[in-house]
Amino acid sequence: MRRGAVRSVVVAGLLALGAGAGAPPGWASAPAGPEAEAEADVAYHGRVHLSGARLRIWLVPENDGPAALANATLRVRLSAELADRQQLAEGCARAGVREVVCETGPLPLHGRGRHIGLALALRERVPEVVVRVDTWWNGGATDRNHVNNEHVVLALDTGDAYAF
Repeated sequence: MRRGAVRSVVVAGLLALGAGAGAPPGWASAPAGPEAEAEADVAYHGRVHLSGARLRIWLVPENDGPAALANATLRVRLSAELADRQQLAEGCARAGVREVVCETGPLPLHGRGRHIGLALALRERVPEVVVRVDTWWNGGATDRNHVNNEHVVLALDTGDAYAF
């Protein structure tokens, strides 16, 4: 495994581990021990845009409750390989040849998290890319509704934006 790939995997692991630490007062987190877990309904809405070998993804995480989350981690998987060098948004890390993970930041009850924008360089120009967005780590909470946080979007190299 190349040195850059190892660093990306380590950073991604740290995002997942550090995401649950130090929840602010009033934020729900998964209780320790045999007590019941917190429950939150995380959702994602956004747009995907493919032009040449550039893929732009803009999304907003939301939480419909019933509990707030201090943080969660979303995953973006692609059908095309990423270029070796990437300029990723803050809180995001490369997790594989075709995968990026991003922390959402705090997700208040019935509220939105931070807007996440990714401008990804693909290894080569492709006529289409399948983009899969889902939750990689849900802040230790249970999410019984996966319909609104698991998306598959086909983006064609037309310059058009595709919403999800």
